[in-house]
Formats: sequence, C-alpha cells, structure tokens
Amino acid sequence: MDIHEILKRLPHRYPILLVDRVLEVEKGKRIRALKNVSINEPHFNGHFPHRPVMPGVLILEALAQAATLLALASTDLVLDDTTVVYFAGIDNARFKRVVEPGDALFLDVTLDRAKAGIYKFGAKALVGDQLAAEAELMCTMRRITP
Repeated sequence: MDIHEILKRLPHRYPILLVDRVLEVEKGKRIRALKNVSINEPHFNGHFPHRPVMPGVLILEALAQAATLLALASTDLVLDDTTVVYFAGIDNARFKRVVEPGDALFLDVTLDRAKAGIYKFGAKALVGDQLAAEAELMCTMRRITP
C-alpha cells in the first residue's frame, strides 16, 4: 500500500501522518509498515537541537496508525468524517533504541483481539533488526457528530 492508499484510509496529514508505506498486511493478523525518519520533520528542531531523536510518543503514534490500517483492512471499513479511531490504552511501552533522522523505522503490529469495537494489538518498532520500541496498544472506533 503506497502513500496514496494510506491517505485514503487515514485522516492524518502532515506533520502527524507517520506511515509512509505498508509493506505487508494479513487481514485479521498482522501488518508491517514503514516510516522513513527525516531531519526535515518539525519535532527535530526542539527534540533535541544538539542530537535529534524521534520522540517516543511519536513512535507510539506511528505504531497506532499502522494498527489502525490493520483494523480497517481486517474489517473492510473505511473511515469517513463521522468515524474516528482513538487510543484506548497503552500498556508495557518500552523504548530500547533511539530513532534518529535517516533511520527506516519498521512498524510490526499484530492484532491480538477485536471485540465490540475495541482492538488490542502487539506492536514493535524496529530499525533494521534492532528493537526500538514495543507496546501493547488498544484502540476503539467511535462515531462522532459534527
């Protein structure tokens, strides 16, 4: 799935869209996506000016966006202006390696459970074969009224 397909599925836009490409997806099971980390991203101006590091919260957000793409692919749902996906929980988040400009961040997410609009995922972010971060994520889809 290229960036054009991702833009059709996710409501996020620059600077918060954090998935550049989906490399593999198995409906109902797993997704592998890619985030190319660039020095041009606005958070690097302040985090940290002397040693740019991708904030952990943005790594978790990238994993959540990949998880959302997996949930949508697994249910054949399409988000519209009346539906959003929210974080419902983040458990056991651990950061093992810094992520820096120039890194290719691979987002590996598995769907552990889906019930009543609540999705639970196991998520890992890797640079090459090195684990950068991992967490258990919970998301929920909700209808909103404008």
